[in-house]
Amino acid sequence: MIYLKTAEEIELMRAASDLCSRALGAVAEWIAPGVTTKKLDTIAREYICDNGGTPACLGYGGFPGTLCIEVNEIVVHGFPSSYTLREGDIVGTDCVAELNGYHGDSCYTFPVGEVSDSVMKLLCVTKESLYKGIGAVQAGRRIGDIANTIQTYCERNGYSIVREMCGHGIGRKMHEDPEVPNYGRRGIGAILRNGMCIAIEPMVNMGSKNIVIEPNGWECRTRDRKPSAHFEHTIAVVDDGPQILTTFSYIEDALRRNGYDSPLLEAGRRPSPAQQSKPASDAGIED
Repeated sequence: MIYLKTAEEIELMRAASDLCSRALGAVAEWIAPGVTTKKLDTIAREYICDNGGTPACLGYGGFPGTLCIEVNEIVVHGFPSSYTLREGDIVGTDCVAELNGYHGDSCYTFPVGEVSDSVMKLLCVTKESLYKGIGAVQAGRRIGDIANTIQTYCERNGYSIVREMCGHGIGRKMHEDPEVPNYGRRGIGAILRNGMCIAIEPMVNMGSKNIVIEPNGWECRTRDRKPSAHFEHTIAVVDDGPQILTTFSYIEDALRRNGYDSPLLEAGRRPSPAQQSKPASDAGIED
């Protein structure tokens, strides 16, 4: 069942989404060679708890971390560990924060130091595809319109879309209806309606779309072990269009403060004021 949110509930989700975004901004300060993924997880957990929230992933179905850590070929659901980040790695940090009974969900895939041009292009295209998908959000359209927009953009750039993992509705629960895949046909799936809140999250592989689930039952990696990228925003349908409740501005401000300059920071264009979550100054929607 799809639960439509009231204006008051969307404001509560905006607050949870802002907390999630600020936690990832704190994590961004630590992205560097020599840092363990467990350290990144600790930063996110402490930030969320210190600001009155709950790390929603921690303990969910037995998951051992606040962040799903996605290094290189890990697509989703990687465990925080003693793994030390290395120059040229990429690391996705998927975070869900609960605040006052509502959830915000976001993911950003970071380059660690200098990465190859081919990997940087994967990151940029994946991030851009997220905003392409958001640009397809309009009341009266369907989930398949989002999915097809993401798939078409990524495949035209030579990448593949993971089939088994997808975005989702979000609200009082971390995962609600409807599912939001990143591939499919236009004109199918649930109808988008005002008050619908969804997490859109392209998971895009440099090589084959095929994945493998590791023996721990959680970690999902590319079968060919080529890199995978993952970006995510929480979206509300308001006044017939999308509002981005999470933001990458805290992350990218932190990266700039640390002297990082990359095409990734400019991937996507700024959204209109009606689409922009407060108080963010985020990368935005391309039509």
